[in-house]
Amino acid sequence: MSLLNFRDVVAERAACLVPLGFTERQARFLTTVMAHSGVFLERQYCRFAGIAHGQKSHDFIDRLVQRGFARVEATGHRYQGRFYHLHHKRLYSLIGQTDNRNRKRANRSRMIERLMLLDIVLDDREVLWLGTESDKARYFQERLAQYRMQPNELPHLAFGSGPTQTLRLFADKLPIGVDALSDRYAFTYLITRSSPLEFRSFLMRHYSLMRLLLRWTLRVYVPRKFEKAIPGFKHAVNEEFRRPLRPSDGEELLWFFRQRQEAARQPAFVSDARYLEAAKQFSAPRFGVLEKVWRLHGDDVIWNVYSKGIENQFDIGRASVEFIVLSRQYLHLAHLVGVA
Repeated sequence: MSLLNFRDVVAERAACLVPLGFTERQARFLTTVMAHSGVFLERQYCRFAGIAHGQKSHDFIDRLVQRGFARVEATGHRYQGRFYHLHHKRLYSLIGQTDNRNRKRANRSRMIERLMLLDIVLDDREVLWLGTESDKARYFQERLAQYRMQPNELPHLAFGSGPTQTLRLFADKLPIGVDALSDRYAFTYLITRSSPLEFRSFLMRHYSLMRLLLRWTLRVYVPRKFEKAIPGFKHAVNEEFRRPLRPSDGEELLWFFRQRQEAARQPAFVSDARYLEAAKQFSAPRFGVLEKVWRLHGDDVIWNVYSKGIENQFDIGRASVEFIVLSRQYLHLAHLVGVA
């Protein structure tokens, strides 16, 4: 699917909502919300529509709530103390996204994170944002058709094993931006923990895709409560992307992981000198995360760790990482980000 074709798809989805009585602009906003967050603030609609907070925005939101398309998810001032969840099955079915998880109610913490993701999309209207799993998979498989990528080569989580195994592609549900003019991609990550362990897993899952792209930037968005964690996340990027292992280390690491797997099966397992030395060599946090990813995805993730593909992209200026601190207020609920 070319970028031009995808723009047509987005326009067609918005057009499907117009018969419900929405303007073209309102329909585009609703389509954007459903694809990326499922929830929105009134200020986000005003910003998208280019209007001031007032009667027009009040009427639009009141109509959504009264017709059962949206529910109020926070209380306070009649408008400024609330956010809204687009949940009605008919809205999602009209744009072909009945199974979109954004339709389901989530805990308050996750909903605040989704509001942040919507701001990320609205902050950069110059790029086209891919939001759903199906849109991302279809776009990249067609865009990179020469590589004949299989679903298990795209970022994914695997559930089960053998013939019954299922893959959830782009499970992080983070927007990916496509800039047609520069042929640069904008990957996004929202920090929700002070530890970068989950971030390392994210980097590993996206390695195979990123190294095939001509230019890309990873934008790491940082809620203010996690500003002090930025150095740890920068260190994780340097380790995962800019310090590949030597092939000999990769072979030893693979042996060590297999031995650990065997030890878990056999209570009588006895570690020898080689095992103890490997345990010492591979004690850093990156290897603990890598082992978990290896158990899910197999040996290919080990080969990625000592590939110089992404390191070379950084060296020639085709890959970059930015850290962006989020300064907006979210109904004074931003402190809930990362709270289970």
